[in-house]
Amino acid sequence: MANIPEKLKDRFTFRKKERLCSKKLFDKLFSNGNSFLVYPLKVLFVVTEHPGDYPVQAAFAVSKKIFRKAVVRNLLKRRMREAYRLNKYILYNSTGDRKLVIIFIYIGKEIIGFHQIEKALKRALNKVSDNISKTIPNP
Repeated sequence: MANIPEKLKDRFTFRKKERLCSKKLFDKLFSNGNSFLVYPLKVLFVVTEHPGDYPVQAAFAVSKKIFRKAVVRNLLKRRMREAYRLNKYILYNSTGDRKLVIIFIYIGKEIIGFHQIEKALKRALNKVSDNISKTIPNP
């Protein structure tokens, strides 16, 4: 694995403070955020100031229009959260002093397995990491 920050050395966790809950940050994300597609995920992210100890706040969404049953939506969100939990060090290595807000939206039409979701999420995290390290100089 890549060099993992000290906060994440012992355990791969996804704590409540790492979850994106703020309505203001959601609005800022959807109005000013950068987006790209890594099938089956659409990713929106923005570098911003948010209070908290963690440099990244993340959220996960699945369309109710495509997946009518809550059981299926929850399954897909759970798989995305687990993949993020195991691979979030990719983002943590590139954020530096910056704070990042990110949302992963599942846009696929069919239910896919964990390994496919993890593969797509890794590609997305690498793409976000490259994007923020290239475009935004570290203060």
